[in-house]
Amino acid sequence: MSRRSRLREALNVSALNLVLPRNDTGPGRILARRLLIALSVLLISTVTVFLQRGGYHDVRGRSLGVIDSLYYATVSLSTTGYGDITPISTSARVVNVVVITPLRLLFLIVLVGTTIEVLTATVSHRARARRWRAAVKDHAVIVGYGTKGRAAATALVDAGCTIEQIAVIDLDPAGVAQAADDGATAICGDATRTAVLHQVAAERAARVIIATDRDDTSVLVALTVRQLTASATVVAAVRHSENAALLRSAGVDAVVVSAEAAGRLLGMSANSPATADLITDLLDSATGLELIERDAGPADTGRVLAPADETLLGVVRGGRLGTQGESEAITVQPGDRLVIVRHVLE
Repeated sequence: MSRRSRLREALNVSALNLVLPRNDTGPGRILARRLLIALSVLLISTVTVFLQRGGYHDVRGRSLGVIDSLYYATVSLSTTGYGDITPISTSARVVNVVVITPLRLLFLIVLVGTTIEVLTATVSHRARARRWRAAVKDHAVIVGYGTKGRAAATALVDAGCTIEQIAVIDLDPAGVAQAADDGATAICGDATRTAVLHQVAAERAARVIIATDRDDTSVLVALTVRQLTASATVVAAVRHSENAALLRSAGVDAVVVSAEAAGRLLGMSANSPATADLITDLLDSATGLELIERDAGPADTGRVLAPADETLLGVVRGGRLGTQGESEAITVQPGDRLVIVRHVLE
């Protein structure tokens, strides 16, 4: 399954350190697995010593118990060896050579290997982050990775942007983790801070999408972004229309009033389900129609866009919506209802 498919499926189901896309097992799982191995080695060593307890000498002159066996196994595996408990029988010494010594080597490999791997992973992660910041440009930055942010990421991917060219800023660690799982580079931080925006190289971004849950936060983020870059296309979502003017004055290129847009779509659905279906189809690039912006080609030269022109988008016949996505052309017949786009003169 491609990353684009995983991102779309996830959307349908559903400090300042960069969280790069994960390409291996997480460190927590690695440490847990190593700890389980170390405990298993210790348990095997303890049981082995306890079963051979008659062949060991304790300076206290007592036979070994479970705690004594655990103690001996611990100091043996860690190569401490205080000498207060020693193997004296031939069988106990053979078991130490054949069993305890290999387990000691395995224990040290796990211990030293984990330490080296953690240090190496830390250095490697920092190096990857530095290389990413140095190389990335003309990318997209999404502030807020909730439902709106993930939907925006899906739209960018559908439009041809690779998921590797998307950076996410979110205050919620769960959102950061989700963005990393989707394949994006993410950071847990406050996007109203310049230092956080620098971490994702926002000053070199081509597009910044502000999808926070608070209008006041969106305004502050827009102002901070515009301090860093004047060339990036900045779009934002707000819940209340009265805040749209504030965002535009902050330098936002396009503002989407999410609450009112949803309300208008609900009202439109109640009045004209077919029209609402068409709008939903336009917003979903996976099926049917698609709204795009393209360059004008030679065939477009000389075309005139008149104020009274209407664009036919669909035909409703018998309660069913027909669009250009149909397999056959649709000819308008008497009694059909037309879904059109037209310019409304003031």
